[in-house]
Amino acid sequence: MSTIELELLAPAKNLNSGIAAINHGADAVYIGGPLFGARSAASNTLTDIEKLVRFAHLFRARVYIALNTLFKDDELEAAVTLCHQLYNMGADALIIQDMGLLESDLPPIALHSSTQMNNRTPAKVQFLEKVGFQQVVLARELSLTEIRQISAETTVPLEFFVHGALCVSYSGQCYISEIVAGRSANRGECAQFCRHKFNLMDRRGQILKKDRYLLSLKDLDLSVRLADLIDAGITSFKIEGRLKDESYVKNVTAYYRKLLDGIVNAGSGLSTSSSGSCRFDFVPDPEKSFHRGKTEYFLSGRRNVVGEIRTPKATGKLVGLVRSVERQFFTLSSDEVIHNGDGLCFFDQKNKLTGIRVNRVEDGRLYPKGGCEQLYLIPGTEIYRNSDMQFNKLLSQSDQCRSIDVVMRLEETREGLQLLITDVDGVVSVTKLSFEKEQARKPGSLENLAIKQLKKSGGTIFSVIEITTQLSSELFCPASTVNEIRRRGFVNHLETRLKSYNVVSEVALGIVQNNYPWPGKEITYQDNITNKRAEKFYIRHGGKIVAEDREVLLPANVEKPALMTTKYCVKAQLSLCPKECKDKGLLDKTLTLTDNSGDYELEFDCNKCEMIVRKVERKR
Repeated sequence: MSTIELELLAPAKNLNSGIAAINHGADAVYIGGPLFGARSAASNTLTDIEKLVRFAHLFRARVYIALNTLFKDDELEAAVTLCHQLYNMGADALIIQDMGLLESDLPPIALHSSTQMNNRTPAKVQFLEKVGFQQVVLARELSLTEIRQISAETTVPLEFFVHGALCVSYSGQCYISEIVAGRSANRGECAQFCRHKFNLMDRRGQILKKDRYLLSLKDLDLSVRLADLIDAGITSFKIEGRLKDESYVKNVTAYYRKLLDGIVNAGSGLSTSSSGSCRFDFVPDPEKSFHRGKTEYFLSGRRNVVGEIRTPKATGKLVGLVRSVERQFFTLSSDEVIHNGDGLCFFDQKNKLTGIRVNRVEDGRLYPKGGCEQLYLIPGTEIYRNSDMQFNKLLSQSDQCRSIDVVMRLEETREGLQLLITDVDGVVSVTKLSFEKEQARKPGSLENLAIKQLKKSGGTIFSVIEITTQLSSELFCPASTVNEIRRRGFVNHLETRLKSYNVVSEVALGIVQNNYPWPGKEITYQDNITNKRAEKFYIRHGGKIVAEDREVLLPANVEKPALMTTKYCVKAQLSLCPKECKDKGLLDKTLTLTDNSGDYELEFDCNKCEMIVRKVERKR
């Protein structure tokens, strides 16, 4: 019976972050190329991507390139050229959104369907599988029941976000940034309007909530639901964060690596999809990295409070309650150790987030910079730590914590020595070294010397777990000779591993064009067609195009288009859900969000449990 391979997929802002992700346990990383990634601030050179591919493949880990923007007609050829370049340097897959690429001359490289393709139904995912996608990133809003339904009706590997920032809109269905600021989220230029401060008003103009971040969500954290997701059919577990720093990547990747290893090691017919084992010199804790509070979103299918409307900033980990306050210091009721230089924060009596830098800690007293008089701290206030100096230091020092187990056999040859290295994947390399043999003064002394020197694998990715020898008792050579064959052996084995990976990965995956029917009826602006090839793709699959303007995503003939379509609901966030609220007087009110960029009407489809945000003309 074959095992199910699980993939921990980590983000990479750049080469260093990508290497850090692999070192800390990622089975795969996703990274933006020099162009066309959905995070324009996280682009990378081809040279750096090639270096990352080589490093990842040493561990049988994969590198996926995010090309998940929408293309204009005059950009497609450059995108196709880039696809060939990435394939030639060994990239494992491309994450795409634009169907125009499927009408292009692509290399035989795996294609993954971005979550921006709005992958929410069995019919949609089945369609993507039939037209050639090798992996599908599901929408974050799905419940376990919905995931199971998709898994039951498809065979394509399913990928799901398990950690990180949440887009309030269905991915690919957010146009507010493009309309208001001319920056298309579908072309990697999101202006993050969801993190704005808004007023919420009723139809009479009465303010129901003032200066609150009413579209800002907590961060996703499904760490306690991994087993449930595996049971539902997920095999790739994705961490959000291509704009996050290296420390975040190390910490969060290590955290999920340990959790998945625990599940795999429980003997449940599961395996990891890459090689190597990790040993960490820190205890991973996602709450100690960028953290807005956590939510499981709608995984259980229940409507719940998923927003953090007080602030869009990171609050970090709750460390205790204020016990007492003096002019220069305060004390905490806490089991956590606070260090000099730590960053703390709290919500004051007006729910405003206030930051504190701890100058020094003495006998349990915390002395903030500037004292306490202007902080408006009161006993009982919850204190969070959003910067842990000691933990950050440990993360900065964490480097090569992943290794490949190998066994060695050193044998005597006519010309000298040969070293056989066999690793955990069964890859074997043979390295020979010729030298002028010497007579041992003490018979058998070379064996002990050889074992001692061959154990030394520092500075490499290898961990030597067993050494055997076949040496004449009369043979002797200096330690430098053994060190040299060990050094050459490790270099040779690295190259042998890379060559064996290339043989495995060169599978013909080319897209075969077909006419499998599109599951919808009409193709609208929400299907994001921006070039003629994408239009050709949908027509060939039976779609009826009703959005004709390819220069912008929102055609001028659509009146009051949906700028956002979201499972998140302001009414539910404020305990005003019509299905649960007892105050029926509030339920039929037209609600409007307003900020300095304009007025936005909220439309509620309670049958679908969805909220739609539309732009309206501001009253003068």
